[in-house]
Amino acid sequence: MTIKRIDGKRFAHMVVEGANNLSKNAKMVDALNVFPVPDGDTGTNMNLTITSGANEVKKSSSEKVGDVASLFARGLLMGARGNSGVILSQLFRGFSKAIENKSEVGPVEFAAALDNGVESAYKAVMKPVEGTILTVAKDAAKKAVKSAKQTEDMIELMQVVVKEAKASLQRTPDLLPVLKEVGVVDSGGQGLLVIYEGFLAVLEGKEAPDVSLEEEKMEELVRAEHHKGAQSHMKTEDIEFGYCTEFMVHLEDSKLKQSPFDEESFRNELDKHGDSLLVISDDDLVKVHMHTEYPGNIMTYAQNFGSLIKIKIENMREQHSAILNEEKSSPEPVSAERKKYGIITVSMGDGIAELFKSLGASYVISGGQTMNPSTEDIVKAIEEVNADNIIILPNNSNIVMTAEQAASVVEENVVVIPSKTVPQGIASLLGFNPSADIEENGTAMKDSMSEVKSGQVTFAVRDTQIDGVSISKDDFMGISDGKIVVSESDRFEVAKELLQSMVGEDDEIITIIYGEDTDKEEAERLVSFIEENFEEVEVELHEGKQPIYPYIVSVE
Repeated sequence: MTIKRIDGKRFAHMVVEGANNLSKNAKMVDALNVFPVPDGDTGTNMNLTITSGANEVKKSSSEKVGDVASLFARGLLMGARGNSGVILSQLFRGFSKAIENKSEVGPVEFAAALDNGVESAYKAVMKPVEGTILTVAKDAAKKAVKSAKQTEDMIELMQVVVKEAKASLQRTPDLLPVLKEVGVVDSGGQGLLVIYEGFLAVLEGKEAPDVSLEEEKMEELVRAEHHKGAQSHMKTEDIEFGYCTEFMVHLEDSKLKQSPFDEESFRNELDKHGDSLLVISDDDLVKVHMHTEYPGNIMTYAQNFGSLIKIKIENMREQHSAILNEEKSSPEPVSAERKKYGIITVSMGDGIAELFKSLGASYVISGGQTMNPSTEDIVKAIEEVNADNIIILPNNSNIVMTAEQAASVVEENVVVIPSKTVPQGIASLLGFNPSADIEENGTAMKDSMSEVKSGQVTFAVRDTQIDGVSISKDDFMGISDGKIVVSESDRFEVAKELLQSMVGEDDEIITIIYGEDTDKEEAERLVSFIEENFEEVEVELHEGKQPIYPYIVSVE
């Protein structure tokens, strides 16, 4: 069988099968993730990224390959996670740009598109590292360009791509010392090969190959090496830039008039603040991934050009320590190093707990307004974080004294930041500096806490009158920094009035955390209300899943 050209429908099929094949093999790719910077598992990140792209492709009925490729690239960009996911999105962004006006492509156009993707990906990475997914993509594309001159068959071309990707993957340990040291190939390159094998399977009319015997042996080797501690090849304190930071900028005309956006200048400015930088711009969106010590600084700079969306911040020092802790139970245990800092916070709601963890909390105690943790609960948390210096964020006025009591009965060096609300806790956490001493952090975190205004919407349990507001049982109340400012039967109206009472001329950011009994549609309506009435303010929306409070609001 010979396939001289592929149209949109066939390419869509290739994309979906490539995504499916990666999904089947994601754990195997994860097993290879031994890079000395623990910013997430490669297989998982690539799988989530390509799934987003494939989902966009599934919505298309276009028979034009350029249309399908553009949708795929857009979906990848929106769903890109981690270094590997962002690079994958850039590979196919360049690919799509090369064929965006074509109805069909043959070997020459397809190979040129692969090569264009490689060029785009290398430009997006500030400091490209050979022996990674970039190298595998480059070698496969260069071989494809040469082979396309000698064949008219897309099947033959894709066979060449897969063969060269495999060969390049086997060479990655020779280019990247950490891979040779641990005895594996590059995980991102392996993920790309799996995708290409899915593409080829569609063209050949076959099932994508299962993990080969060689790969099975390789996976066993990786398991053995992981038990010895692949991440223990480095020390937690050696991580120079501790926060894996990802966000997107939705470019806005009103801001671009004052600060025109230039991708190269933007990338060069961010590069001053960290490493592992990736920047991709596409029409009105800019995707950023980098490792930095102060995420707030780079996000503040990015806000000169538009609004921030899809923010994700992970504390890589905590991730690394957690990996070492997990290895304590392995056949050849690795002793977890005692950390310089441990941050304990109290949270109600799984979503809020995850938010605190993403900002660097070491231990989250479940508790809140109706479920206050005991002194024993907090002491247990202090003992488990295994750190020289402990910082506690109670996030509730009823828990501050309990936290202070727990601090007085342990030998560890403990500072209690008297945060009385979740917004105060978040603001305090953003003020933490791992390189500063505990006294400096105590002062800085308290200062950060004082700069945020806190609001809650909850319901009344009895009739009363307080602060000049008449309140009926079961009505919703809007509370601003402890003072009831509004009480009505309509929850949404209460939230609106609360916001109007809180937002001032100098405020720049509003964060909305909606609770377990609040549907996302209503929360998004509240975001729309803010955008319509406070045009200069940026809005962030999070699902907190907290009980009691349909909305928690911070204004700063």
